[in-house]
Amino acid sequence: MAERQLRELADRLAHGVRRIAMPRLPGAGDAAAIKAVRTHARERGFHVAHGHGAKGGLYARLLPARTAARIYTAHGGSLHYQWRSPSGALFLATERLLLARTDGLVFVCDYERAAFADRIGRFSGPQVVAHNGLPEEEFAPVPLRDDAAEVLFIGEMRLLKGVDVLLAALALLHAQGSTVRAVLVGDGPDRARFQEQARQLGLNDHVLFPGPMPAREAFALGRVMVVPSRAESFPYVVLEALAAGKPVIASDIGGIPEMLAREHLVPPGDAPRLAEALAVALRQADDDERTMARIAAMRERFALARMADRITGFYHTALTKRGAAAPDAA
Repeated sequence: MAERQLRELADRLAHGVRRIAMPRLPGAGDAAAIKAVRTHARERGFHVAHGHGAKGGLYARLLPARTAARIYTAHGGSLHYQWRSPSGALFLATERLLLARTDGLVFVCDYERAAFADRIGRFSGPQVVAHNGLPEEEFAPVPLRDDAAEVLFIGEMRLLKGVDVLLAALALLHAQGSTVRAVLVGDGPDRARFQEQARQLGLNDHVLFPGPMPAREAFALGRVMVVPSRAESFPYVVLEALAAGKPVIASDIGGIPEMLAREHLVPPGDAPRLAEALAVALRQADDDERTMARIAAMRERFALARMADRITGFYHTALTKRGAAAPDAA
């Protein structure tokens, strides 16, 4: 899908799309990539270089100050590390040094802004929170399949995502006489472990592991979406589920409280509380009025156009701050 989107974008942009390979981990390939970015920026005369993620932020901020306004969005990245580990100290120290080469910071949620200030330090330049947004076509309910389960999980199959906690919560509900079923969509290094856990808990006939699929396709498979993660920043899957009108129960971590009301949040790792919240949500899951209200609230706060307006408006702010002429909005 990403390839198709890039091709469509290239057709719509006056300057097209130039792709430069960026190694995921630090290595010799970075030198060539940084040189290519510098050359391209110099030839095109860009107004703004916006780096996303730790590596993208490094490339953008290594550009000379005269080249463009250098904007950075962390997206977690280095913020997942702590100063007490050697690798964490290296990444966080690099982030701190790069602040001197930063003309503006864009955060996808208030949580990330607070985490950045806590781990990296105070930034005195322009900064803004522009919550992630979704295109208009995603603000629509997804009809359930006739065989839809009660509970749905979508994500990577790893301990960090709390799938083990969800399975424990399902076992508690079954111990209370429930016959609740769940569909766990995704793949990952701990999938076999979770399948074995489901077997040991006696849930084999009540839990399906169909593998990965697009989110809106998966939404038809379950009535209530559960995000039981132990750590998150501002997960798109919560936005997507709410935009589709689905009830969501999620861990009270990261930027999730910026999307969900308090009554839909549970402490991470707390299977009994998750089981209680699921029981309540399932009693309300088929309320059409609630569904449409969720969609309307999400469209108001998290439309893609709103996100784009905040970011482009911030570009003008950053350019003005550094004394550069901002391009026309057209």
